Amino acid sequence: EPYIPLRARRHLEKGRVVIFGAGMGLPYFSTDTTAAQRALEIGADVVLMAKAVDGVYTDDPRENPDAELLTEISHREVIDRGLRVADATAFSLCMDNGMPILVFNLLTDGNIARAVAGEKIGTLVTT
Repeated sequence: EPYIPLRARRHLEKGRVVIFGAGMGLPYFSTDTTAAQRALEIGADVVLMAKAVDGVYTDDPRENPDAELLTEISHREVIDRGLRVADATAFSLCMDNGMPILVFNLLTDGNIARAVAGEKIGTLVTT
C-alpha cells in the first residue's frame, strides 16, 4: 500500500509490523537513509536493516576472511571505523535520534521472522 505516515503509525499502534521497501526516489538518499528516516518519522522501535551479510563486521568479509562479526556496536563506532555495511548518513541519523538498528542477513531463511520476533541475530547498533 502507499506510504502514509499516519496509517503506518496506526498499524504500529495495533501491534502490527510495518515494512518499508525501496527508496524515496530522491537523489543522494539511499535506501538505508530512507529506512532510517521513515522509522524515525513513524516512531518505530528499531530499524531492521536486511543485508546480504550476517551483520556488521570488523572489515569487509568478502575481502578479508579474518573479518569478525560484531554482535553489538555503537552508531559512533560504526561511523568512526568506516564500517560500510550501510551508508554513514543512516547511522548518523539514527545515532542523533537514539534509534537502534538491527543489521541482519536477508538471505538466511527465517531471518525476517527472527528479527521481528526479537531473536538475537546479526548486529545490534545502539547509541
